[in-house]
Amino acid sequence: MSKQDWSTQTDLRSQLQRFWDKGELLRTRLPHAAPLFPWQLRLKKPNSLDLGNNFEQVRRWIGQLQQLDKRYRLTWKEVNHRQLGRNHIPDQVWIEQAEDALGLLGQRRAAQQFDQLVENTLDDFPELLPWLEKYPLTALEHAASWHKVLAVLHWFRKHPHSGLYLRQLDIAGVDTKFIEQHRGLLGKLLDLALPAEYINEQWRGADGFTRRYGLQDKPLRVRLRILDSTLAIAGLNDLELPVEQLARLHLPVEKVFVTENEINALAFPDQPGAILLFGQGYALNTLGQIPWLTRQPLYYWGDIDTHGFAILNRLRSHLPHTQSLLMDTATLLHHHEMWGQEPEDKRCTSELPLLTDSEQALYQALRDNKIYTPDRQPVKNLRFEQEHVRFSWLLHHLPE
Repeated sequence: MSKQDWSTQTDLRSQLQRFWDKGELLRTRLPHAAPLFPWQLRLKKPNSLDLGNNFEQVRRWIGQLQQLDKRYRLTWKEVNHRQLGRNHIPDQVWIEQAEDALGLLGQRRAAQQFDQLVENTLDDFPELLPWLEKYPLTALEHAASWHKVLAVLHWFRKHPHSGLYLRQLDIAGVDTKFIEQHRGLLGKLLDLALPAEYINEQWRGADGFTRRYGLQDKPLRVRLRILDSTLAIAGLNDLELPVEQLARLHLPVEKVFVTENEINALAFPDQPGAILLFGQGYALNTLGQIPWLTRQPLYYWGDIDTHGFAILNRLRSHLPHTQSLLMDTATLLHHHEMWGQEPEDKRCTSELPLLTDSEQALYQALRDNKIYTPDRQPVKNLRFEQEHVRFSWLLHHLPE
């Protein structure tokens, strides 16, 4: 082994640091944790060949280890060299107790904070022990505001299914912004701390936080244009309503259009017995909450790119009878001079099983970059945005 490979004081401290970075030094302080100390560090040391060839370097290396902080415990072994005789060299390095490791890393105060945090938590929420075992450093990162975290947990346990808006929560020392900024952390803890019957499993993630834990969410709203003046409501034909109210709307509608682009929606031509809904990308699944949409012909007009077909596929998962509008090969090729490029991070490469055969063929060609210009040049990450469709083409291809 070359002298460059022999362990130095920096190497030994790095081992301690890695142990801290993995949370092990905090994890061992939790109830029922397996004992960790005394703990042997890895020591790369000279061999007998090094003694003969690099004796002076070995002596200096030994001298450096002898200068180690006394919280490292060295053990020695005797090496009998045929030329140099008997010599003692360091054999093992041990840390006897956790406090020594924390002191060497300058983390004693942090460990004390963690101890207090654990005590405060487990007194009222013993269910959180598995989370603390898994994420001790995450808990420590929030130590300064942990009292707020516990206050929020207490409130939700005392007020299940409150039906309040987040702004209405009256928790001493905790404002709405704190809860909004810590939804991810609070959600993981609430899932463990609350009885199962307090949690609405239909809602997940940060966006579903309020409904998952019994709060009132900001109403989802959908904008619509009435394309037939005879169906206008009190003379109004451009409305925005909460989904719940839209679901109760009774109009003699014969067909429904959905489009993503606002200008396209505003410029969409009048149609007898028709309305148009302004799309909201992947939020289109809210339309599945409107029962009367299942009884009307429904047409979705989106961009011709992988993302657009992914949205169409998602809409069909809620409204299976949805038909695509102007998302076909003929429309794409007719407007080749307006082709653009889809950003790499927006592209969809997943399987989309709810597309029709013709849609599937076009989607796969877009996904696999198998679309070509009129002079047979391949186009990478092709996107054709719906606002580039000529208005005359739209008028000619509207369904009867």
